[in-house]
Amino acid sequence: MNAAEIASIEVIESTLSEHGSYRKVDESLYVIKQGSTYVMINVVPWAEERALVRCCAQLVRGVNMEGELAIDLLHLNSQLRFGAFAYEPNERVVLFLHSILGGATFDSDELLATLTDVAIIADEYDDQIIEFYGGQTMHDLLEDQALLNILDTDPTEFSFSKA
Repeated sequence: MNAAEIASIEVIESTLSEHGSYRKVDESLYVIKQGSTYVMINVVPWAEERALVRCCAQLVRGVNMEGELAIDLLHLNSQLRFGAFAYEPNERVVLFLHSILGGATFDSDELLATLTDVAIIADEYDDQIIEFYGGQTMHDLLEDQALLNILDTDPTEFSFSKA
């Protein structure tokens, strides 16, 4: 891990600990929740001495990219001050993402502005995409999965263990 990545992680952890709940998934990946949206923050190396801070929200899963949806998302991209909608075809996921330069010049104000905009845009457009094109929000998918886990679990097979 280079110095820019380390500096970026320090800003992220300091900022998030002061401004709300987050979960550290691994040494350079964090998740926050805003409305029905989860925003992932990932610090990645860029060249030998730089870092990028990538903020990504998965808006809708299970949607097919068709002409009208593609045109709508491209039109929205032209209207936004930063960030862009994207599509991951293997999982059929609509994303919203924005990358900023990490390192010595990266600060908490820049992080908070980015996270706020990514979360607001994702939370605003996930329901609209579902209304017109189908799919499920990440929040709904996680709730469905939690319910399936509960329903698939046999409570008679549970036993306390002494560690």
